[in-house]
Amino acid sequence: MGHAPGTVAVLALHWQVNVIKPEGFFGGILAEPVARSGVIGRAARFHRGARKAGVPVVFTRFTVPEGGGLLVRNTGFMHAVGDAQESFRPDAPGAALIPEMLPLGDDDLVVDNQKLSGLAGNDLPAWLAGRGVTTLLLTGVATNLTVEQTARHGTDLGLTVHTISDCTAAPTEDLHLASLSNLSLATAGPMTAADALSLLTTP
Repeated sequence: MGHAPGTVAVLALHWQVNVIKPEGFFGGILAEPVARSGVIGRAARFHRGARKAGVPVVFTRFTVPEGGGLLVRNTGFMHAVGDAQESFRPDAPGAALIPEMLPLGDDDLVVDNQKLSGLAGNDLPAWLAGRGVTTLLLTGVATNLTVEQTARHGTDLGLTVHTISDCTAAPTEDLHLASLSNLSLATAGPMTAADALSLLTTP
């Protein structure tokens, strides 16, 4: 992984109440396995380490503004959130980042969209290109949904993408491992938080 200053960014995907917490829209599916995995604490520590190394952390939120924005109901996921879009308004409690991911760093960014990929339906690819970012490190939930979709999308955009394997989680361990296996071939491959931070901080 290249780690020249300014060429790396962390994409922190869907660390929001609707996805992570029991009271969130997807809480019944994800809250318990996420809590049991310990991924929240590991990801928060990784984000702090990345910031310390001078790497920006970009949080993506799935939100649905009045009028639907760019939401297209072409999958079961999109139908579900479309039917419950009041819960996904940008200022709704469920759309907020979870407290464990706060406070944001000075160079952090929060980007909203209505797509499963964190790089779709927003200006994030242009923002990354404008900063000279060529490598993405992905954290987030769920591994088999936004993480895998974003990893594949970023790779197709020409970016080098590494999923941080111990900073992602899915409804089941089998789904998590299957997605990581897919991404071993379809992207630059997963790596652990410790390995990524070691590369970021090596002179």
